[in-house]
Amino acid sequence: MEIDIIAEIGQAHEGSLGILHSYIDAIATTGANAIKFQTHIAEAESSPLEPFRVKFSLEDDTRYDYWNRMEFTKDQWMGIKRHCDDVNLEFLSSPFSIKAVDLLEEVGVKRYKIGSGEVSNLLLLDRIADTGKPVILSSGLSDWDEIEQSIAFLQNKNIDVSLVQCTTSYPTTPEKWGLNVISEMKKRFDIPIGFSDHSGTPYACPAAICLGASIIEFHAVFDKRMFGPDATSSLTIDEITEMVKAIRMIQKSFENPMNKEVKGNTSELKRIFGKSLALNRDLAAGETIKKEYLESKKPAGEGIDSAEFERVIGKTLKTNKSKWSFLNDVDLS
Repeated sequence: MEIDIIAEIGQAHEGSLGILHSYIDAIATTGANAIKFQTHIAEAESSPLEPFRVKFSLEDDTRYDYWNRMEFTKDQWMGIKRHCDDVNLEFLSSPFSIKAVDLLEEVGVKRYKIGSGEVSNLLLLDRIADTGKPVILSSGLSDWDEIEQSIAFLQNKNIDVSLVQCTTSYPTTPEKWGLNVISEMKKRFDIPIGFSDHSGTPYACPAAICLGASIIEFHAVFDKRMFGPDATSSLTIDEITEMVKAIRMIQKSFENPMNKEVKGNTSELKRIFGKSLALNRDLAAGETIKKEYLESKKPAGEGIDSAEFERVIGKTLKTNKSKWSFLNDVDLS
C-alpha cells in the first residue's frame, strides 16, 4: 500500500494568496502526494471573547483578527483546488466550523482531516459524516475514550476512518513524539494508522513508517525563521524532499522482503568475499598442523573453508607446502 504523505501548509501562507500558490508549486516538487490547508471562518468558529484570542502579532490585535486574515473566498479556494489538481497534488483542508465544511464541499475535497481540537466536536463530525467522505482523525488532544467515541460515531455512520498519532506541542521534542502509540493504535483499531508530526525534523516520520504508519503528515515552511505559529515545527522544502525519498525507499524495502532461508542467492559474493585456509609459513612433509600456522585468505573455494579450521589442527602434511599456499584435504593425512 502506498504511503500517504501529506504536507500541511496550515497558515504558513500568512494570508497571502500568492505565497499560498507558491507553496503548491514547491510541494509538488518534493514527492508528497497531498497538500493540506486549514479553512478558517472566524465568525463561525471563534469569538472575541475566546480567552486565547489575545494580542498575537504586530499585524493582528487578536487571534480573532488573525483568523480573519487567514480567510479566503470561495472563488479563491476554487483556484487553490484547481492549482493542486494541475500539479497532481490532492487538495486537503481541515475545517474548523460547519460553515467551513459547507465551503469545502463546494470546492470539492475527497476527504477530511480533523485537527486535534475538533476530534470530540461531534456536531462538526456529524456534518462531515453527511458528506459520506473518508475522515482522518488527529489524536493530539484526546485520550483513548474520546478517540474511541469519535471513531465509533463515524463508523456507525459508515464513514471510513483513519487515525494518526499526534502530540500537540510545537515543536515536539523526541521525548514527546509518542511513536510507541502507533503500535498501540494498531492493536486497538482495525483502521489505517498514521503519524502527524510537529517536530520540525526529518527524522520522526521515517521512524513512524518503520513502526507501521501508513499516513504521514507534517508542516511545511519556506524558512523556519518566518513568522507564524508553526514555523519552528515545520520542515523546509529541501528537508521534505529528502525525507520523502527516505520514506519511499523504506516503503520499497518493505514491499520486497528478504528471505534469509533461501540459499544460493549470494553464492558468487560469498566466493568473492569468503576465505579459504592457507599456511602463513613454509612447512615440510610430515609436519603437524598447528593453529598458529593458519591464515584465512580470499577467495572461498580454493582451499578448505576457513570455518573448518578446527578439523585441520593436528593433521599431518603429506607434501611440502610453501608460505601462503592454500591448504586442501589432499595435502593432509
